[in-house]
Amino acid sequence: MTVSVSPPRSPGDLFICFTLTALQGFGGVMAVIQNELVERRHWMTHEEFIEDWAVAQISPGPNVVNLALMIGTRYFGLRGALAALAGLITAPLILLLILALAYARWGAQPAVVGALRGMGAVAAGLIIAAGLRLLGALRSNPLGMAMCAALGGACFVAVALLRWPQPYVLFGLGAVACTIAYRRLSA
Repeated sequence: MTVSVSPPRSPGDLFICFTLTALQGFGGVMAVIQNELVERRHWMTHEEFIEDWAVAQISPGPNVVNLALMIGTRYFGLRGALAALAGLITAPLILLLILALAYARWGAQPAVVGALRGMGAVAAGLIIAAGLRLLGALRSNPLGMAMCAALGGACFVAVALLRWPQPYVLFGLGAVACTIAYRRLSA
């Protein structure tokens, strides 16, 4: 089945598309953006999306921002890139500013403090769940399960217990992990 592709009509189309995507994409937008660009608007084929998403992933910066810039540039040059980027960040920025104002006004209220503590626990749970899902990949890691556990434990001790600055710990342990992996792979 051949899908006909029709480009966006204007930079305004790009702005609206990426605004709607940004408003739907809490915590990850790949499925949302793929549905919007390929299935709903038919601006690209599934194969084109996969290719562009791959380039967006290996480029520095957030994947969806890279993709928005690539698509905007493809259809309308710099104007299109700016329209897509503005669509992607404007609504979330406004929402964030409203939340910041609300927090400044009511942040000391016990209900707000409790809600934020609850959200912190949920965020920690989501991070732990993501880590557990990735645990199976450590079986094929050149460092091995024991070394990965030791480095993870060292990171926890250094950041959570000793209160060392996180960037220093991550760069330091990252350098150790890269050195060990390099030696094991080249042996």
